[in-house]
Amino acid sequence: MNDDNGSVTVEAALVLSAIVAVLLLALTAIAAAVDHVRCVDAAAQAARLAIRGDFGRAQAAAQQAAPPEATITIHTTSDTITVTIDTNHPLFPTHATAHAVLEPGVTP
Repeated sequence: MNDDNGSVTVEAALVLSAIVAVLLLALTAIAAAVDHVRCVDAAAQAARLAIRGDFGRAQAAAQQAAPPEATITIHTTSDTITVTIDTNHPLFPTHATAHAVLEPGVTP
């Protein structure tokens, strides 16, 4: 006697759990990509503002454009601005850096 009662239920449960796992991985990958793009954009925007000497607005713009948990560092040398943005997310840490040369007449 061949008793297949419940086998379809078990197979459906396995398939649904696999679909949910793949969906969660896809959403995590999309979230990581969005955070990376936000960090790159925030670093570039802050560097553009900082090269003109507007360091206060550069920091504020980077905080507004970057993900909420991001760490923003603006480093100035004699003629160069380096903006670094890092996120410490446990699954997908993100790092973005933008470099720019100060405009003539702007002091660091």
